[in-house]
Amino acid sequence: MRATLIYGAGDVRVEDVPDPVLREPTDAVVRVPRSCICGSDLWPYAAREHTEHGDRMGHEFLGVVEDVGSEVSGLKAGDVVVAPFVWSDGTCEFCREGLQTSCRHGGQWGAPGVDGGQGEAVRVPQAQGTLVKLPVGEDSALLASLLTLSDVFCTGHHAAVTAGVGPRTTVTVIGDGAVGLSAVLAAKRLGAERIILMGHHKDRTDLGREFGATEVVPARGDEGIARVRELTGGDGTHAVLECVGLEAAIVTAFGVVRDGGVVSRVGAPQYVNVRMDAALFMRNVTLTGGVAPARAYIEELLPDVLDGAVEPGRVFDRTVGLQDVPDGYRAMAAREALKVLIRP
Repeated sequence: MRATLIYGAGDVRVEDVPDPVLREPTDAVVRVPRSCICGSDLWPYAAREHTEHGDRMGHEFLGVVEDVGSEVSGLKAGDVVVAPFVWSDGTCEFCREGLQTSCRHGGQWGAPGVDGGQGEAVRVPQAQGTLVKLPVGEDSALLASLLTLSDVFCTGHHAAVTAGVGPRTTVTVIGDGAVGLSAVLAAKRLGAERIILMGHHKDRTDLGREFGATEVVPARGDEGIARVRELTGGDGTHAVLECVGLEAAIVTAFGVVRDGGVVSRVGAPQYVNVRMDAALFMRNVTLTGGVAPARAYIEELLPDVLDGAVEPGRVFDRTVGLQDVPDGYRAMAAREALKVLIRP
């Protein structure tokens, strides 16, 4: 079969790899009708050291079950499923607590010996705990939105949930990428009273407004902080959802959060230190967030996707075939595309 591999910065290739087969009785093999490129894939695309062997890529995908191991129940050939961006057994204490990203027997797609999602098919370890069956056919018009349940919409939701977003909450979302726009949608879904989106790409912030943003602040740094403070009577907002992952973004987050407020960071951090000094201590600011346990949120979010109450799949603004995935990476890195959908 064909699959995506990365060899180094800017060097993504689609090559022939072995077909997936069942190795363990807890495995499933799924064909991939939809996958996508994640913003976090751009970090290795920008900076990965070159190697002679490529690593498999992709952690967001929908599947159609082709085969299941003898210990997998509840799934059969032909079922359409969504795979969270990590696989997990669903039975360990962390999984039972809703923290599948810390599963004792789980792991990441594309790790050694594990397929990546940007390919024609995937062997799914711990299939019963990982995969969620979807009540749609593989030709459903909802596939793009259902695909966001593998990562991006759940990540935006995680930002809003951990920040305590609810009715009467004021929110600032930092970042107009797919995660930031998903965070806007999630905050609106949870009843936020006011949502300020900090971003400077007009086509993206226009979609953010349609998702529920009440104001847009294109300025950055001190100017952006001052503008959010001005819009909020000098106080800032109760919740700040940091969806970028750069140090400048977390500094901005602390600058726009209200005293007693919460900053939730879900952008993959590209920095080491978080500067929470005595001034922030005196303001009773809380820092939370982290990697989203997408598997814990899928059943909650699925009904609203199925009935069209939310359309997170609108973050996809370009579709490519598997052979054109390298160009999809290039387009996202160049900010020519917001999020690229792959149809193998």
